[in-house]
Amino acid sequence: MVSKMNIEDIWLEYRAALQRFLHAKVSNEADVEDLLQDILIKTYNNLAAVKSQKSVKSWLFQIANNTIIDYYRKKGRAQASNIENPLSFEEQQEKKVDLSNCISPFINALPNEHASLLTAIDINNQSQKQYAEQLGVSYSTLKSRVQKSRSLLKQVFDDCCHFKIDKLGNVYDYDVKTKKYDSCQ
Repeated sequence: MVSKMNIEDIWLEYRAALQRFLHAKVSNEADVEDLLQDILIKTYNNLAAVKSQKSVKSWLFQIANNTIIDYYRKKGRAQASNIENPLSFEEQQEKKVDLSNCISPFINALPNEHASLLTAIDINNQSQKQYAEQLGVSYSTLKSRVQKSRSLLKQVFDDCCHFKIDKLGNVYDYDVKTKKYDSCQ
């Protein structure tokens, strides 16, 4: 049994590592915090089962791994039930309008030619081929312009906020650097 280490010592020593481990597997910050709480409770309830201090770390990470597996099992069941009741077309359109209202100020911060291009392609879903014909430019030229405009948009986002990104490239949290782009808060 582990007699020299109590729950506070263990949590102080391993919490940050557990949190990094969870972030590598789960993108949502709130879910990571919930999972950390679950791990803390499981640790507290089962600490007496640990035979030696040397095995505490591997034991904790096994608990964390099992907790992640349980999380995805529950999430899979919840998603399966959501599939039966998907968002209506109107709800999807509302969400799209909400998102475009949030992104539009960032797009509008770009020079006009880039802003109008991204608005047409990414907000209004106009095909790139149609837009190229409308502008009288080749399709490959337009594709290059879209890439350039998206790169500039990314720069605007990076100027605004520091994004926390998981292993899969998903944003799970952000910190605002400037209040200049305040529209989504």
